[in-house]
Amino acid sequence: MPDTTLEDQLAGFSPALPYTRENLADAPNTPGVHVVLERGAVIYVGRTRHLRDRMRQHLTGNRTSSVLHDQVGTRLDKRGPEATADDIAAWLGACDIRWLETGDLEATKDALVVALQPRFNRQIPGQSRAAR
Repeated sequence: MPDTTLEDQLAGFSPALPYTRENLADAPNTPGVHVVLERGAVIYVGRTRHLRDRMRQHLTGNRTSSVLHDQVGTRLDKRGPEATADDIAAWLGACDIRWLETGDLEATKDALVVALQPRFNRQIPGQSRAAR
């Protein structure tokens, strides 16, 4: 199987933008897959029926409503006192976000998670938790 670059894997995705509320204002609110990148590496892949709403929820939501928000918060908690929602939003704001409008949510997400194994995705499709 030929090696593919990250850009090949993310063909069709929006350009990378800093992950801020302002940059999400014009994002579509349609079904799609989104990726969060830290220094050019994909750290999270998500799928949703409402891209803009879900990407905002990761950024400004809470730990019970967003796996990404919870995972980032847990990482930041290890540095000191429990991370606040503002701490988590600031950390994510230093990352980039990209998205792809698609109706093939599950297959697109699963293919990216298997290929990239992002650290903030809890489950890798086809892999049991014990094997991880």
